[in-house]
Amino acid sequence: MQDQAASAATGSGTELLDSAVTHLVREAGASVGMLYLLPEDEATLYLAVLSGVPWQLATPWNRVPLSAPIPVADAVRHHCLIWLGSQEELARRYPRPALVMPYRFALCAAPIRTGSTDRGGIVLLWPGSHPLELAPQERKAVAGACHGIGMLLQQADAMGFPVLPGSRPRVLAPPEPPVPEPAEAAAALEFIGRLPGGSCALALDGSITFLNDAAADLLGVGAADLLGTLPWMTLPWMDDPAVEDHYRAAVIGRQQTSFTTLRPPDRWLSFHLFPNSSGISVRITPADGPAPDAPPVLRPPPATPAPSRATALYHLMHLAATLTEAVGTQDVIELTGDQLMPAFGIQSLVVMTSAEGRLRIQGRRGAHPTLMDRLDGAPLNSDTPAAHVLMTGVPGFYSDFAELERAFPSEGLRQVVAASAFLPLIVSGHPVGALVLAYDQDHDFEPEERALLTSIAGLLAQALDRARLYDTKDRLAHSLQAHLLPHTLPRVEGLDVAARYLPATRGVGIGGDFYDLIRLDDSTAAVTIGDVQGHNVNAAALMGQVRTAVHASAGAPPDEVLARTNRLLTDLDPGLFTSCLYIHLDLAGHRAVLATAGHPPPLVRQPDGQTEVLALPPGLLLGVDPSSRYPTAEIPLPPGSALALYTDGLVEAPGVDFDDATAELAEHFALALEQTMDEVADTLVRYARRATPGTDDIALLLVNALRTAG
Repeated sequence: MQDQAASAATGSGTELLDSAVTHLVREAGASVGMLYLLPEDEATLYLAVLSGVPWQLATPWNRVPLSAPIPVADAVRHHCLIWLGSQEELARRYPRPALVMPYRFALCAAPIRTGSTDRGGIVLLWPGSHPLELAPQERKAVAGACHGIGMLLQQADAMGFPVLPGSRPRVLAPPEPPVPEPAEAAAALEFIGRLPGGSCALALDGSITFLNDAAADLLGVGAADLLGTLPWMTLPWMDDPAVEDHYRAAVIGRQQTSFTTLRPPDRWLSFHLFPNSSGISVRITPADGPAPDAPPVLRPPPATPAPSRATALYHLMHLAATLTEAVGTQDVIELTGDQLMPAFGIQSLVVMTSAEGRLRIQGRRGAHPTLMDRLDGAPLNSDTPAAHVLMTGVPGFYSDFAELERAFPSEGLRQVVAASAFLPLIVSGHPVGALVLAYDQDHDFEPEERALLTSIAGLLAQALDRARLYDTKDRLAHSLQAHLLPHTLPRVEGLDVAARYLPATRGVGIGGDFYDLIRLDDSTAAVTIGDVQGHNVNAAALMGQVRTAVHASAGAPPDEVLARTNRLLTDLDPGLFTSCLYIHLDLAGHRAVLATAGHPPPLVRQPDGQTEVLALPPGLLLGVDPSSRYPTAEIPLPPGSALALYTDGLVEAPGVDFDDATAELAEHFALALEQTMDEVADTLVRYARRATPGTDDIALLLVNALRTAG
């Protein structure tokens, strides 16, 4: 294993992952394997190794944010294996990938971890004929592969040569077919020749690797002109979404499939696809007309250098589905770049809006620095293509630089772009910005591609409009909440204290999480934390009232503080309930007295590092019953011991037992024995970002009783 880790240091680390994926796919009997890596301190999974399908089909899944509702993201975030035994189950639990890939297959996603560190994830696909349940030997193969890959990554890290994903995944070659003896090859050709109709073979990427004379005659093109090409790119009459969709079904779902299409002017042909792990065998036969259950196939336009219509529509559908889940502006731009650039061969993408009479860049992907300099800050009345498209709402397409220079002589983008497109971002009939697409080579924009790119710009504009509204509301809401939380915590001699508040990363609204440290006198203090039910302005306002009420009663016994606050809330009758934990710290007596109102239990770490979850006597949530009592508990707090108070957003994740999650949090708290509370807070926040879905706010308050006061 050390030799393998050292090999990773010389740049062959991904090759070691190749062999691991190959072994896993073979042992599990899967048809497709995908290995994702999660770089340290990042929240995005990157596809590193791909087996069983061409990279073009996997580009929508090349980068997967941990917060995305995608099986592999959920598997890594929740530290569990996810099994989807049918297309129906996929559609029910994960509608976005089911919409983009409406094929029959089974799917398994599993996390790769070493200790408490997330390393990435594995995705396996089986044909739709797979049983609805994952077999024990398949589950064992997945678990073993995840463990082995995790150990390899850990050892590579320890040697100082971490294995990192490249800009594109490594695509594993399909298994080599057996090489026949000359007599066998001749017999096979005779066998094919005796079959009625034509015979053809496709590689997994769809390119033609073999066809006999009968197939060439039926297709109407010489064999030499077809070998190595994609049929829907070489044969204009096959450039139809329905045709390529059958190819995708064969590759992704390993489904035998058939379709009938018209070869102009009047010849119908039936195609029968038989896939396996190395490619697709195709039988072509004359037909009287389309089969009764075959999808209608339209007459396509003449061939163009643009992507096939099926490829473009595949990415457009994925983009449309993805943008419905995007929230912030940068999220929209990142997702658009992920889908649009590989689909259309675009090298640079820039999104611009108007601000104070000038063009301002909102986001970019792959943009040349000179291109940025020429675009950013240009006046709206300047003679530039971006300003022109924003002011007029009319898209501009330039197949080469000379065409752009003739339209805008002063633009000065020579040596920066070849072909380019400037598309208006229109909301409610008004241009609000421009989408700039740049190519490194000349590119002819055919009418259909122009219409498609313009439609995509419209989708982007609507998504950006929603995202900008979300960004504005989000800033206002969190500004309100930030003003209700303490700006700084008071200095208390003998205590090292740190606090963190993290707003939810997904979803609109603000929470009612709060915390506070209250200095009572030279040797006593109080700490409190709570969570108001709901995520709206009412919750934030009530949070301010609860925090004020606790402050007003601080110094009284913890049970009395909670009882008074509870009576106040029931009198206000806000219709919202609140959890709260209150702790009285006696620094001179080295003890703490605690009471809880339905709040998650705190963690206590002893000076020797032993850490436990405190089992406190339960108390009812605040605001439920005005006569509620709140029993107390007393614990020793010797110098060097520490407390961790938190809200449930720090540990709660779907499918994860709360006690297990709290125990794991305690492990992280225990390992940070020699760190300051600020450093420990950062450690726990990093843990939370990976372990939780980010749909709830997080409040964290850490208190360490110093070994020497002052």
